[in-house]
Amino acid sequence: MTALREYERLESGGLWRADADAQRRDVVVSFGQATLVISDSAGRPLTHWSLPAIVRQNPTVTPAIFGPSDGDDETLELDDQAMIDAIEKVLASLAKSRPKPGKLRHLLTVSVIAATVGLAVFWLPGALMRQTMSVVPMPKRTEIGAYILGHIQGLTGPRCRNEAGVAAMDDLHIRLFGPEADGQVIVLPQLASGSVALPGGLILLDRRVIENAEDPAIAAGYIVAAAETRARQDPMAAVLKAVGLRQTMGLLTTGELPAASLADFARDITEAEAAFPSDKALVAAFAAAKIPTGPFAYARDASGQLTRALIANDPFAERDEPEILSDADWVRLQGICIN
Repeated sequence: MTALREYERLESGGLWRADADAQRRDVVVSFGQATLVISDSAGRPLTHWSLPAIVRQNPTVTPAIFGPSDGDDETLELDDQAMIDAIEKVLASLAKSRPKPGKLRHLLTVSVIAATVGLAVFWLPGALMRQTMSVVPMPKRTEIGAYILGHIQGLTGPRCRNEAGVAAMDDLHIRLFGPEADGQVIVLPQLASGSVALPGGLILLDRRVIENAEDPAIAAGYIVAAAETRARQDPMAAVLKAVGLRQTMGLLTTGELPAASLADFARDITEAEAAFPSDKALVAAFAAAKIPTGPFAYARDASGQLTRALIANDPFAERDEPEILSDADWVRLQGICIN
């Protein structure tokens, strides 16, 4: 995006607060690929905010106070006017790029006219879902993912925010997907499936995957498995399938999904059992991320009987994998839920 390229080297100081009860602390603020990066004085990332979801809580007032989304207790206070103007310009640019309800209605009208030849085919649920996913932009996906995450936290408790642990998780994300990869891994107090991907680049991880493990390869495995699931099936597809045909049509025509439907989906996500891609797909994904499949396989089934293919085809069974995390970072990551 032009706005991001213009400000990609811009940095400023700020005051960041992780939640309503936390003390404000001095931080360095800079732009990432699609995020606002908040780092400590040593340059270690504390958190990443998705740019499309950021909201200003006190328009026209300085110092400006921003939040990562509506209703979030996490805040960032800025008095550097250049940085404030940059964020506002980026947000305005993103807002202009969002399809407006009128535009979506126009798309629907055109589709209806074109459907005189194949109306029955177009309105099949699968076709309608594909049509909807093709026009839902990333800012709207990010908004939907953030809304679902908010409801999930209402069920499980708030996300884990220990600063050292969050920094270690950011390092793990970079280790697995590279420094240019978008998205964020968020650790929750409980998640039946172990890990799951949401629209907007979010991967949710159960704290037990970290705390009960002796090897960072297990946590890395659950993250890569969720990312591979996301690569093979758009997370928006799961949302649309859950909310149903009528609500999918509503998203296509108005750009909105009912809050109650998203709350129900959040409840289902929290309680759902794990559903991972095929063993063959997982082995390839783990090999690309340079992590072994064995620890992940035994974490899922201690006997190894149900995950024999992952164990037998471990790409690093006979050679050492590159370091996943240093011992110090692994200890910090295991403490991510310690307040």
